[in-house]
Amino acid sequence: MHPHTDPALHECIELCWSCRDTCQSTLFAYCLEHGHTQRDHVRVMADCIQICQTSADFMTRNSPLHAATCRACAEVCDACANSCEAIGDVEMRKCAEICRRCAESCRELSGLMVM
Repeated sequence: MHPHTDPALHECIELCWSCRDTCQSTLFAYCLEHGHTQRDHVRVMADCIQICQTSADFMTRNSPLHAATCRACAEVCDACANSCEAIGDVEMRKCAEICRRCAESCRELSGLMVM
């Protein structure tokens, strides 16, 4: 099946790109400007940017291994959301929200739905 004809796959691709873009703009246009530069926080945001792009790429090209990247993406997005929530301001909560939505979509698509 083409990735753009499966609504769940299409939605997950879109959420991965949205999460990637949000994390990247938040990291470079907000975190670095407001002193949110703790090593672990910056690292997990960079990890989230990269895995979201990788996962979207796997799904877009209909790789049979996309479930593996989606599982990893869900784990990294959850970690990024936790880090952003720990900072606690409005911008970081917005970033955490898209990370959570992406993680949920990736979990569903990979078959790892948390009950």
